[in-house]
Amino acid sequence: MAFAADVWVVVRPVLAPRPWWMNLMWAFCLYMTFIYVPWDVFFKPLAADQEVWFGFMLHGWAAKAGGVAHWIVYGAGAYGFWKMSRWMWPWAAVYVGQVALAMAVWNLLDDRGNAVTAAISGAIFLIPTVALWRAKHRFGAAVAG
Repeated sequence: MAFAADVWVVVRPVLAPRPWWMNLMWAFCLYMTFIYVPWDVFFKPLAADQEVWFGFMLHGWAAKAGGVAHWIVYGAGAYGFWKMSRWMWPWAAVYVGQVALAMAVWNLLDDRGNAVTAAISGAIFLIPTVALWRAKHRFGAAVAG
C-alpha cells in the first residue's frame, strides 16, 4: 500500500492541472503518440494499412502518409495537454469536432452504418468537443513540469 501512496504523490501533481476527462484525452494522445501510431506506421503491412480522415478511408501509401499526419496531431495533443498550452484552445475542440463530423460521414458512407449510427456516433464526439470548447480558461495556465 505504501508503494501506491508513493506513486500517487508523484502522479497527482502531474494530473492536477486538468479535469479527469481531459486527463483521459491526454492519456489517449500519449497512447496514440508512443504506442499505436508508431506501430501502425512502421510495422503494419502496407496492404493492411488503413487510415480515416474526414470520414474517408485511405489505403496503402496514402494511409501511411495519413498515419504520419495523425502522429503529428497526437504528438501535438500530448504535448499541448501536458503543458496545457494556450494554443490548444480552440484547436483541440476543432480537431475533436471534425472527428464528430468524420464519424457521422463514416457511418453514412460505410455499408455497416446508417443515419441513426451516424447521428449517434457524431453526437457522442460532440460531448468532448463542447467540453474542450468551454475549457478555454484552463489552457495557458502555468503548469509545473
